[in-house]
Amino acid sequence: MKRIEAIIKPFKLSDVKEKLIGIGIQGMTVTEVKGFGRQKGHTEVYRGAEYTIDFLPKLKIEIVVAEELAEKVIECIISAAHTGQIGDGKIFVSGLDDIIRIRTKERGKEAI
Repeated sequence: MKRIEAIIKPFKLSDVKEKLIGIGIQGMTVTEVKGFGRQKGHTEVYRGAEYTIDFLPKLKIEIVVAEELAEKVIECIISAAHTGQIGDGKIFVSGLDDIIRIRTKERGKEAI
């Protein structure tokens, strides 16, 4: 089993969600996050004063899938979240030892 975490631009969430649902993904967790990478924020002017916004708003999507679906999920996220502009985001993939559904006590793939 794999955990896939994607950091994306907020306005791309609906595109990513539609693509993932289209390949049969039944659940995901979405968290509002802030951060910076190579983009390193930007400068804005408000009421004549210039200030730097270091941390930009992003969304983090977390999905747990069977190992055989991982590459398909990654490709869906890339195609839906890509704008070609700096700040498109990143995808992190890690392995999971076990998953337990609390309600039914199911484990492993059955708990996804």
